[in-house]
Amino acid sequence: MPLITTAPTLLTERLRLDAHRLDDFESLAAMWADPEVVRYIGGTPRDREDSWGRLMRYVGHWALLGYGYWAVRDKISGAYLGGIGFADFQRTIIPELDAPEMGWTLVTAAQGKGYATEALRAALAWGKEHLPGDKAVCIISPENQPSLALARKVGFSESHRSEYHQNPIVVMHCPL
Repeated sequence: MPLITTAPTLLTERLRLDAHRLDDFESLAAMWADPEVVRYIGGTPRDREDSWGRLMRYVGHWALLGYGYWAVRDKISGAYLGGIGFADFQRTIIPELDAPEMGWTLVTAAQGKGYATEALRAALAWGKEHLPGDKAVCIISPENQPSLALARKVGFSESHRSEYHQNPIVVMHCPL
C-alpha cells in the first residue's frame, strides 16, 4: 500500500476533516492557549511556539508515517473546530504505547455538541482501513470524565493506568 503523505478528506454529517494548513495556525494557537481546553491536558495554556511546533507535527506525521491529525472544520462555514487523529509522539510512558495514539481537541465553543463523537467515528473508520496493526490507543487524565466517556462511547476500553510527565493517565485501547 502506498504511503499517504497528506491527510485525506473525511466528510461526516456536519464536519469536514482535512489537512491542517498554514492559515489554521491562529485558530489552533488560540485553542491551545484557552485554559478550558487544556484543563486536563497538562493544565497550562500553550504559547505560540508550542502551537507552531504542534502544527508542524500534525503535517509531518502524514509525510513521514502515512497517518496523523486532521483539522476538524464545520462543514458549512469552514470554521476551525479543532484537531483529531493518530500520532506517534514517542512518549516516555511505561509500558510503551504499542499502537498509534489517538487524540482529539476541540475549541470550547464546539464541545458538548457531539462533534467529537462524529469526528472520532470517521477517523476510526479510516484507521481500520489504513493504520498498521489492529488497534489504536489513547491516554486520558483520570479526571477528564467527558473524554473518558467519549472514548468508551466510540469503542475504547481501559488497558491500564500509568503516568506521563508525573501525572496519572488512563491508557485505553480500541480494536480496529
